[in-house]
Amino acid sequence: MKYDVVVIGGGPSGLMAAITAGRNGAKTLLIEKGNKLGRKLAISGGGRCNVTNVLPDNELIAHIPGNGKFLYSAFSIFNNSSIIEYFESLGVKLKEEDKGRMFPVSDSAKTVVSTLVKQLDVLGVDQKLNTKCDAVHYGEETHEVILENEKVSTSCVVIAVGGKSVPNTGSEGQGYAWAKKAGHTITELYPTEVPMTSNEKFIKDKTLQGLSLRDVEITALKPNGKPIKSHRWDILFTHQGLSGPASLRLSQYVVKALKQFKVDNIDVNVDCFPDEGEQNLADKLMKQAKEQPNKSVKQVWKGTVPERYLIFLMEQIGLDSSTTYHHLKKKEVMDLANQLKSFRLKVNGTLSIEKAFITGGGVSLKEIVPNEMASKLMDRLYFCGEILDIHGYTGGFNITAAFSTGFVAGLNAAQRASEVRT
Repeated sequence: MKYDVVVIGGGPSGLMAAITAGRNGAKTLLIEKGNKLGRKLAISGGGRCNVTNVLPDNELIAHIPGNGKFLYSAFSIFNNSSIIEYFESLGVKLKEEDKGRMFPVSDSAKTVVSTLVKQLDVLGVDQKLNTKCDAVHYGEETHEVILENEKVSTSCVVIAVGGKSVPNTGSEGQGYAWAKKAGHTITELYPTEVPMTSNEKFIKDKTLQGLSLRDVEITALKPNGKPIKSHRWDILFTHQGLSGPASLRLSQYVVKALKQFKVDNIDVNVDCFPDEGEQNLADKLMKQAKEQPNKSVKQVWKGTVPERYLIFLMEQIGLDSSTTYHHLKKKEVMDLANQLKSFRLKVNGTLSIEKAFITGGGVSLKEIVPNEMASKLMDRLYFCGEILDIHGYTGGFNITAAFSTGFVAGLNAAQRASEVRT
């Protein structure tokens, strides 16, 4: 059987590409090598599925540090408002949470995935699950997609197989070979949105394992101490280093800095009070101690930061937590304020690209038509989603890019197929 459009990969971008091609009259086949569609969608947002982010386009693009500007054309066709309208038109009610993140009211990713899968059926899109694609052969008139036990002919191919991150959802990097075969360049791949690792003794000893710090600012520093990039949100100490949204956002800058400066580790600064000056903080701590002079400083200051972190910092500066105001030295208070504002740890890298949420690098955007997602090198070939050299922070930005590029690829593949038909 000959198809107008074959979409390879059933993640967010592939689902959107197949639905859009089907809606625009193309006879469409969606191929997924796993036994379920939308596996990465199903685990996004902690299983609640952060479908998009409501920030205006220019801010959205600022949150997509990996070539976000390339998306202006795609967003002019299908952006975050379009995504919200699309899901609400299908009966999926959404709600806004902190930092512009949009979730289904049901708090379940299943709602989103099942709604998309149902649309495939409504539009008559054929689906092949548990089907591995071995190769793509490009031809003058038709392209051939080689499956395990059959060949499928199609006018247009949309490659939506993701990057190399979270391989258990099916993203194993197989699409790069098909892109290269069509003449495309793959830019260097690296992990982004990934926990950072450290060999600091307190990390190895698991002293702070499982401890979260809320609304802190963490900064990656150059070897000369100058800041590279800061992010403000929550962090989590792990048995390997640092995780949590602010750490994940900082990770790509750490990866690049280690390479750029050819060093084994770089300093990361943790500031628990980004809105307050060090002297002001010290004055506050001293005032609190003075107001309760007979209580231990641990008791007095325990609401400042989580108690385990407070005791840890006091140990760093040699301040006995049972000390009272009567024996408290001004220098000790200044030292603690300094630690609360700028606790430094050495970070030596990140977990592997397979453990990352997102892959940095991919099909070079110089070779892609931005308002079509079409290959400039091969007629009737389209790319969407994470296989492209685009990556954003967590918080709905990558899914927005996936849905947007998927929509544009599906739309243009369907239009191109109809031109070939007539």
